[in-house]
Amino acid sequence: MKTYDPKLVIVVVGGVLMSGFAEGSLVKVERNTDTYKLVIGTDGEGTRSRTNDRSGKITISLMQTSFSNAVLSGFAQLDETANAGVVPVTITDLNGASLYHADNSWVLKPPAGEHGKEAKAREWVLETDRLDWFEGGNL
Repeated sequence: MKTYDPKLVIVVVGGVLMSGFAEGSLVKVERNTDTYKLVIGTDGEGTRSRTNDRSGKITISLMQTSFSNAVLSGFAQLDETANAGVVPVTITDLNGASLYHADNSWVLKPPAGEHGKEAKAREWVLETDRLDWFEGGNL
């Protein structure tokens, strides 16, 4: 029997441990393009072409009350004012062996701000030129 505990998913952005995640998906990691593209010739012969594009997006969902919003806002403002908001991101799942890493990532844009009767989520999207990943499952 295996056990998954979301508290054992560690997200570090620019050396700062993120906390105060929203309900549901706390982090999503995905590449921007497929690793290979299939091309079929007029005679039906297939060839796969490697894209060599390792860029990707990392979406972090935080509660509006999370202090991590201020950290990510700081990186975004630093990038807008001084082109200096490029930071590393590491996501480690201590439940098993999954690991995702980007040496150079930046806030794509500030999240939509929404205020209502209850606390809302803030979705931060970071982009990277090279997303390394290993999907290791749970131990």
